[in-house]
Amino acid sequence: MAVSYEKEGRIAIFTINRPEAMNALNMETMREFLKVMTEFRDDPELWVGIVTGAGEKAFCGGADIKDTLPFMKEHGRDPWAMPPSIMRGLELWKPLIAAINGMALGGGLEMALACDIRIAAETARLGTPEVTLGLIPGWGGTQRLPRVIPWCKAAELLLMGKLIDAQEAYRIGLVNKVVPQAEVMATAKEWAGAICKAGPLAVRAAKEAMIRGSAMTLEEGLRLENSLVASVMSTEDFDEGTRAFIEKRKPDYKAK
Repeated sequence: MAVSYEKEGRIAIFTINRPEAMNALNMETMREFLKVMTEFRDDPELWVGIVTGAGEKAFCGGADIKDTLPFMKEHGRDPWAMPPSIMRGLELWKPLIAAINGMALGGGLEMALACDIRIAAETARLGTPEVTLGLIPGWGGTQRLPRVIPWCKAAELLLMGKLIDAQEAYRIGLVNKVVPQAEVMATAKEWAGAICKAGPLAVRAAKEAMIRGSAMTLEEGLRLENSLVASVMSTEDFDEGTRAFIEKRKPDYKAK
């Protein structure tokens, strides 16, 4: 399997499993990734996902030059020929954590950018080197990077194709935390566990508000937020959360 899919309680773990190719995304991997992400999206028992790469060298080296790039060139006039993914086309409100265990280049960084939280190994290097191949990022890099980090730093990465280390990524706000390589998955699981303690429907509503609201005016975003507040207040989880607070106990959320 090009993508391994494991479940640990409420947490789903997706591992790009092509270490011999720096976990590059060939077409088989893209199709498998869509399949398991769709299963995760539709499984009511799973609340948080972690995306990582096999081995210690690479999180993901980007699009496979021998397989995926020729496919993209052949279907260049059809932007939806590629399988939908978290980078583009697959709507997913469940939170995702990128456990960046090594190199995150091109499509690999774009995959990490499509996640909500990013934990990086001290040895990780990140960048969008596409322009050095006469190409530009095609899975959201040109759009998400300037929304995540300062414009000038995004331009530095996108226009020069340069790579940065994990500490620089942390300094500019590209990753949430930098840890020793051996602690990346443990830290990602710890953060996922913390998210699982919150109301899952509320977490999804908060993510939806953030993502959809980023393309709206403030007034439109406030209206969206208000509608989502009304929606989560009608759930059993909201009743359980407020009742547990009053009774001074931990809530038992059901995602209902």
